[in-house]
Amino acid sequence: MWHDPNVGIVEIILVAAGLAMDAFAVSLAAGSLEEVRGGRAAFRLSFHFGLFQFLMPVIGWYAGTAVVAFIASVDHWVAFGLLAYVGGRMIGSGLNPDARSFRGDPSRGATLVILSLATSIDALAVGLSLAMVQVSIWYPSVVIGIVTAGLSLAGVRLGDRLGRVFGKRMEIAGGIVLLGIGARILLSHLLAHGSP
Repeated sequence: MWHDPNVGIVEIILVAAGLAMDAFAVSLAAGSLEEVRGGRAAFRLSFHFGLFQFLMPVIGWYAGTAVVAFIASVDHWVAFGLLAYVGGRMIGSGLNPDARSFRGDPSRGATLVILSLATSIDALAVGLSLAMVQVSIWYPSVVIGIVTAGLSLAGVRLGDRLGRVFGKRMEIAGGIVLLGIGARILLSHLLAHGSP
C-alpha cells in the first residue's frame, strides 16, 4: 500500500519538484527555439518529460539494487553526454544567424527521446529508494510524472516568450543552461562518490 508514516504526500511532492527542475530548465531552453512553437510541441515535450519521470522510478523500483547500481555507475556520463550534445548544437546555432539547432522539431523523434531520458535518468534511484522502504511505487510515480509535466509545460511557455523577445541570444542561453545541467549532474556524482 501507499501509506507509510515516514513518506507522506508532502515529501513526494518535494521529491517530484526536485526531480522536475532539470526537465523545467530543459523545457525553458527548448521553448525558446523557433522549431518549438505552438500547443502541440508544448504538449509533446511536457507529456514525454512527465511520462519518462513516471516510468523511471517504476523501473528503479522493479529493477533492484544490482541493476540500479550498474546504471548509476554510468548514468551521470550518459546524461552529461546527451545534454552536452543538444546544448552544443543550440549554442552553435545561436552564434550563427543562418543556422538552426535542429533539422526538424526537437519536440519529436530522437531528440525528444534524448531530452526525456537525460532529464529523468536520476529518478531510477528514487524508485529503488522507495522499494527499500517498502512503499508502493505507483502513487509516487504518478505524482512525479504530473508535477514534471506541469512544470515542463510552464517552462516551454516561458521559454517561448523569452525566445520571441531575445531571439538567437536565448538559444545561446538555452544551450548554456543545458551544458550547465549536464555538468552539474556529472560533478555532483563525481564529488559524491569521489571517483568516476
